[in-house]
Amino acid sequence: MAVLTQERPGTTAAAPARRRSRRRGRSAPPGPWTWVAVAVVVLFVVLPILWMLDSSFKGPGSIGTTDILPHPLSTYNYVTAFGGNGSGDTSGRYILNSVIVAVCTTGLVLILGTLAGYALGRLPMRGKLLLLTVLLMISVFPAIAVIAPLFLIMKSINWLNSYQALILPYTAFNLPFAIWILRNYLMGIPREMEETGRIDGASPLRTLWSIILPQALPGLFTAGIFTFTACWTEFLMALSFNTDNNMRTIPVGLAQFGGQYSVPYGLYFATSCVAAIPIAVLVLVFRKSVVSGLTSGAVKG
Repeated sequence: MAVLTQERPGTTAAAPARRRSRRRGRSAPPGPWTWVAVAVVVLFVVLPILWMLDSSFKGPGSIGTTDILPHPLSTYNYVTAFGGNGSGDTSGRYILNSVIVAVCTTGLVLILGTLAGYALGRLPMRGKLLLLTVLLMISVFPAIAVIAPLFLIMKSINWLNSYQALILPYTAFNLPFAIWILRNYLMGIPREMEETGRIDGASPLRTLWSIILPQALPGLFTAGIFTFTACWTEFLMALSFNTDNNMRTIPVGLAQFGGQYSVPYGLYFATSCVAAIPIAVLVLVFRKSVVSGLTSGAVKG
């Protein structure tokens, strides 16, 4: 007697579909044209940096020549830029001003952004959507539209040519983006960890400091690096509010090097190389945390 087995409806038809789905889910290895495109993009990005570094070690008469490597190797541009030839420590002062402004702004943005992101992401409150919409509008608001009123305010309170004249506006313009990043990242942390702190009698601030923040370090690094970079490269407000040469930041200082009939390329290259070091170090050291913070904010918003 033949034994008949009854198959579940759709089993035979579903099996090939599942196999095709699995095959489609596997990523194909990159082809040769993909590597060619990657190489072109890398060269396009890296070659100007290498050219700037190479030219910074050339003497005044060697910049612009076809020599691939500087011969002889010269530190004239660095010595001149940082006051070794009696020109004054101009570039060093610009870098110091940028460091002070960027570090203070980043600290304020992280403190305020963490508190606001925690409140918007994990605490019950009304009007969250409206507040987030306002923050988004502020983050895309052009700075040039408020330069004139801000200048008048700074002048009326005698804040022109001071660090606070840049720190407070930079904080206001970078805070919305930091709040968005930190809110999205904090929302992805399991609430069971927060409930454990409440059971132990910890206050919301204590829970945030002891339990939530250690888990949110990638988001903090991401917001901090973006804020630091924005402050380090900002030009318009620094040009408008700090006109004293001793209070200028790197972007404005570089713009002041050139004269009407001469362009000191060597000073530009040397100062730009030194100014790029802090950003490069931050990105290299915290690159994994930045990627983690950005991807978390992208999928858990």
